[in-house]
This record gives sequence, structure tokens and C-alpha cells, in this order.
Amino acid sequence: MAAAGGRGWFRALALGVSFLKCLLIPAYYSTDFEVHRNWLAITHNLPLSQWYYEATSEWTLDYPPFFAWFEYALSHIAKYFDPKMLVIENLNYTSRATIFFQRFSVIFTDILFIYAVRECCRCVDGKRAAKDILEKPTFILAVLLLWNFGLLIVDHIHFQYNGFLFGLMLLSVARLCQKRYLEGALLFAVLLHFKHIYVYVAPAYGIYLLRSYCFTANNADGSLKWRSFSLLHVTLLGLIVCLVSALSLGPFIVLGQLPQVISRLFPFKRGLCHAYWAPNFWALYNAMDKALTIFGLRCNFLDPTKIPKASMTGGLVQEFQHTVLPSVTPLATLICTFISILPSVFCLWFKPQGPRGFLQCLVLCALSSFMFGWHVHEKAILLAILPLSLLSVQRAKDAGIYLILTTTGHFSLFPLLFTPPELPIKILLMLLFTVYSFSSLKSLFRRERPLLNWLETIYLVQLVPLEIFCEIIFPLTPWKRHFPFIPLLLTSVYCALGVTYAWLKLYASVLTERISVRQKAE
Repeated sequence: MAAAGGRGWFRALALGVSFLKCLLIPAYYSTDFEVHRNWLAITHNLPLSQWYYEATSEWTLDYPPFFAWFEYALSHIAKYFDPKMLVIENLNYTSRATIFFQRFSVIFTDILFIYAVRECCRCVDGKRAAKDILEKPTFILAVLLLWNFGLLIVDHIHFQYNGFLFGLMLLSVARLCQKRYLEGALLFAVLLHFKHIYVYVAPAYGIYLLRSYCFTANNADGSLKWRSFSLLHVTLLGLIVCLVSALSLGPFIVLGQLPQVISRLFPFKRGLCHAYWAPNFWALYNAMDKALTIFGLRCNFLDPTKIPKASMTGGLVQEFQHTVLPSVTPLATLICTFISILPSVFCLWFKPQGPRGFLQCLVLCALSSFMFGWHVHEKAILLAILPLSLLSVQRAKDAGIYLILTTTGHFSLFPLLFTPPELPIKILLMLLFTVYSFSSLKSLFRRERPLLNWLETIYLVQLVPLEIFCEIIFPLTPWKRHFPFIPLLLTSVYCALGVTYAWLKLYASVLTERISVRQKAE
């Protein structure tokens, strides 16, 4: 009976969110809609040898080969809806059939995400069992993942295919938690060849598999038993990585096109920041440079004729030079990212805590790369928010960090939906998800201390007047004409403070955490 009931509530949640996604079909969609239409056309009409050379549209194919094959498979279904969407020269082509096909393709592939969430719920510690299903950690986790506000608006309004990709990641996490290491490694290897942004969390996977699978035992004090090293396990992992990579990149290596593929995957000429700054360290760095420039001009320390006009705040994707602070290169961001990830990787190796330690490292790798990466998109914050959801239902400390990160990170996505009809939709969905997150986690940890202190609460509450200013007050002022980038600047910088704080707080929690005797034995 309990099992049947469990399947019932999960099915209801999945069907409910799927119905909501269908209601969002007529909503605004971004240029990513045209990006994927163009990729359908490229893979459908051209031979493999031309996929990564075709440049009729500015939205060239820049995802790894598995995603290109995914588009190729979709194109053979798309032709039955509207063949004109598969014409390469039909730039910015939209028809009702095209919209329905592309929207439903995202909804349909989310089946993998739904299955992955179900598997993750099975991995949640059931010690906090509750009589009311609404207060069970598994139920709360299912809502936090299936109804995640950021994923809803990015995939089903803005338009992308993150759902099934995160499904692959969460399913790999679930398999590692279930000690099905080879399955987890295979799923993550496949994921990397669908979308290369997941390489940011690869260190967490690599170290955890090495520590937990390639070495099969620990000493009583928790240190590694070096004699337990398994050459067979390392070989099996190596074979998985090599076979998946060969299947993905092999054809392009044979064609001598690997350098071309790599150049498409890593276009460093796009500049340090995206058109809208992601709320990370570089947003604070850019803002500081802008503030120092204004101060320098007023104090006559700088020559106004030598300063490029609106170099960073023009809303363009381009390379630019900082005025006062040192300009940042791709190598500098790579070094900063590597250094920021190292402590989490060391903790995973020297302070093993099983699946929870792996999840902590995964979130920190994702957050560190978001904080210091080159040309980071604001949507990348979901790479940290979704796996942190699994930790949030297990400990009050992680729940508090989750509330800060998810509220700030989701709010930072608001500028993605800038059209008036979507304003009430994004505000309502954000409010519903945020209120549920706070109320459910507060109820789950009601016997423990408050999840947020007064300073954190004040910071989050200030998001409300910030939104009122950006959406209502600012458009009525004369600043809108001369300084249109101000709402984006304020949103990015204010949210960057919250994301940075959550990152530091999670790091402090991981570095200062003591390991129990039971965890050491594991």
C-alpha cells in the first residue's frame, strides 16, 4: 500500500508539472529557439563532415557530437510537422507547427529528468520519516527538483534542453549513491559528450570514483588503505571513458576535424562576461572597475578621451578591456577556477563522507566554476542549485545555504524574460516555488535552529524592492534612455553578493566539518 501511495504522489507531481509546461507553450522564446531549429536543419541536410563548418546562420553548432546526433534524430520527426523548419536558409523561421514540435520535444525528453528525480528520491535518507506525506524528505525533494523554477523558465519559456541533460547528471549521481559505480561513470561520460559545461564538475566524479571504487577499503582512522587499489576497476573506468569518447569524437578524428570541433566548443573570443553579467565574482570585479573609473574621472585621475564608452555595459557579447583594474584573460579565469575547486577536491579525498561528501564537492565545483569561469551564462547557476537540493533535505545547515543560493540564483534569471506578458508569470512562479521551499524546509527542520539568520533574511527580502525598482520605477525615469543597462547591473551585482556568500558559507561548512567514526569506517 505504501509503495502504491508513493508512486501515486510522485506521478501526480510529474503530471502536474508536465501540464504546466504545456500551458507555457505560447510564451516568449529566446534566440535559443532559432539556435536549435538551425541545428535541426544542419544535421538533417548536411553530411557529418560539414556539421561543424556550416555557418549560414550566426548560431553555429557549438555543442559536442552526442547533442548533434540528438538533433539529427529529432530532425527526422520534425520533418513530419513542418519540413520548412529544416531548410538551412530559413533563418528565424517560425510556424505554429515548428513551435509545437520544439516545445513538445523539450517536454517529452524531460521524461528522463522525471525518472532521474525518482531515483534520487530513493537515495534520500529516510530517518526523518513523517506521518504526513507532505513533510517527508522524499516528497519535498521531488517538488524542489520537478518544479524547480529556474529549470521551468529556462527550458519551457526561454527555451533550451537542460531537462534531460540534468536528468543524465542526477541519474549518474543516484547510481553512485547506490554504489553502481560503472553505471554512474558511463552516464556522466555520455553527459560530457552531450554538453561540455559539465566538465566543471568532472573533478568531483573523478576523485570520488578513484577514492570509492578504485580503492576498495579504508583504514579504521578513515585514511586510505593503499593495498586495496584495484587495477581491474581502474581499467574498467578507463575503458568506459575511452569507448564513449571514441564513439563521440572518433568520426571527427578520422576526418581530421577534431581541432575544428574544439574551436567551436570553446570560443574564447566571446569575452569574459555574457551580454548580461552572470552574478559571479567577475560581475563584482566589473562593477568595481566601473566605480573606480567614475571616481577617477571625477577626481581627474583618468583621461576621459582614453576610456572606451560603455565598454562593459553595452549589453554586447564581445571582448573588452578593463579601465582601472587589470584586464582578465581566459588563462587567468582557468587558474582562478582551478584554485577555487582544489579545497573541495582535497576534502573529498582526505575527508571521505560517502555520497554526501561527493555531492558537496560536486556543488562546490559547479559554484566555483560559476564564480570564476570565462564567459559564464547566468543559467549555469542551475548546475549548483539542482544537486544542492539533495543535500537540503538532509541537514538544516545545507537547507539554509540552499535557500540563499536558490532564491538569489533564481532571481538572477529574471532578466532572461524581459517581455511584459511574462512578467506576472515569472513573479508568480518564483513566489510559489520560493514560498514552498522556505515553508517545507522550515517544517522539515522545525526542531532545529532557524535556517537563516536575521542578516541573511534582510538580504533576501531586499530582492523585492530591487524588482519593483527594475520593473516599475526605472522604466518611468529618464535614466532608461541614457542608462538602459542599470537594471541588469543592479540585479547582477546584488545577486552576485548572495551567490558569493552561499559559496563561502558552503565551503566553510565543508572545511570545518568533523567526520564521525562511522563515516571514517566507510
